[in-house]
Amino acid sequence: MDLSEADDIRQLRETLRRFVDKEMPRDLAARWDKTNTFPRDVFNKLAGLGVLGLTVPQEYGGLGRNIVAAMVVIEELARRSLAVAIPYINAACYAGMNIVECGTDRQKAEILPRVVDGSMIFAYGWTEPDVGSDLASVRTRAHRDGDVIVVNGAKRFCSGAAQSDYIYTLVRTGPEQERYRNLTLLLIPPTHPGVTIEPINGLGLKGFPTTDVTFADVELAPDMIVGGAAGWNNAWPMVARSGLDVEKLEVAAMAVGIGQAALDDAWTYAAERRQFGAAIGTYQSIQHKLADMKTRLHGARLMLYQAAGMADRQLPCSGETSMAKLFATEAGKAIALECQTIFGAYGYVKEFDVERYVRDSLGLPIIGGSSAIQRNNIYKWMARQ
Repeated sequence: MDLSEADDIRQLRETLRRFVDKEMPRDLAARWDKTNTFPRDVFNKLAGLGVLGLTVPQEYGGLGRNIVAAMVVIEELARRSLAVAIPYINAACYAGMNIVECGTDRQKAEILPRVVDGSMIFAYGWTEPDVGSDLASVRTRAHRDGDVIVVNGAKRFCSGAAQSDYIYTLVRTGPEQERYRNLTLLLIPPTHPGVTIEPINGLGLKGFPTTDVTFADVELAPDMIVGGAAGWNNAWPMVARSGLDVEKLEVAAMAVGIGQAALDDAWTYAAERRQFGAAIGTYQSIQHKLADMKTRLHGARLMLYQAAGMADRQLPCSGETSMAKLFATEAGKAIALECQTIFGAYGYVKEFDVERYVRDSLGLPIIGGSSAIQRNNIYKWMARQ
């Protein structure tokens, strides 16, 4: 089996690395993290490369569906800063893939070209204060009042809500007893009357601020129903096909990117740092740490791109994507912590990027479906074999 990268993927990776070196230097990445700032100007330049079109059909100005290529973009951006990698996901994947799969013709025509040019970003309004992985239990409600849809409720851990154009919001629109039948997806502008956004000060994942969002008698027009009239009370099939498998891979790609950055920095530091008259990289204990880091990273990358290839071909891949998400995020966390160990006390201060790698990597086994949920998914997938 040949697992080498195709020429177009290798060229894309090289293009992204040049972009990161030029537009996302380390000092800026550290500043975005410290100030929790989304660098919109850099994101606009990224859009100029055309990579936001990797989930959008050519008829809407995109490059066509290429999940492997999209994961390469996420990985390379995450090597330097999640302040650009996460908004890329929110645009190309959250907005692009969801509207391609679930939007009406009008929604596709209005939204997808803006995804490609970088002027359209979604935030996910799915998680709630008492609802995490059990999405069918959402309590945010919407009802019709004549020609108006009225929304009340709250969403939690809504990344980038204030910077996004729409909050892609899952709401209950019928009795709780029929939990899978009475759900609807709505497009809610964050600046709409009745929408309140409050920041959450998390440990990591900075640069595209995580927020709480509340909806108090928010009034929407019916054309804000994802999928149009047919989408009312019928969101669950959309949720099931709205890229949840790819969402797992997005987080895995971030973990691989952070893991690569941590390994690169650890390798360089081990060659430069001297103790007892020799570079610490000459000691076997450090060499073994680097070898373990490389092995974990290699395994994570293979699992990520094997599953991405399956998703690209639209093959059933729920088990493979769960395994990739589980392994890659746990590997990324282990690699970042090992890098911090190699740096010693310097790995604990903010002047070194490894401190950010650790904070960011700790969040990845949680978001996009926790490691416990992925283990549940894998077991259920095994039981069906």
